[in-house]
Amino acid sequence: MIEAKNVIGGNLEACCTSPMTGFYRDGFCRTGGQDFGSHVVCAEVTVEFLEFTKLRGNDLSTPVPDFNFPGLKPGDRWCLCASRWQEALEAGVAPPVILSATHARALEVVSLDELRKNAVVSS
Repeated sequence: MIEAKNVIGGNLEACCTSPMTGFYRDGFCRTGGQDFGSHVVCAEVTVEFLEFTKLRGNDLSTPVPDFNFPGLKPGDRWCLCASRWQEALEAGVAPPVILSATHARALEVVSLDELRKNAVVSS
């Protein structure tokens, strides 16, 4: 397998394994032909974003045991669809992103400048 790249040119790092995220549920924001939503933005979800996406028909805060989905809470990291993150940005509720864990394909939808402006500041 070819190593995926992140938006800053390095190897894609894991986004989160608890809860297990990614289209392939491997902890990485990898994408492929079956990922029509392009789940490539690693974000740290906020209350505002969770409310926003729920109003858009994608409830990420309610657990769905049948799909082994615990429901997200503020502070959890999750691979978001690039278009939903862009939509949230335009609405003023974009959650912060982790650049090293955001797949380079995000740049097809979101500008690197906006991702950098909304990046989690590492300590």
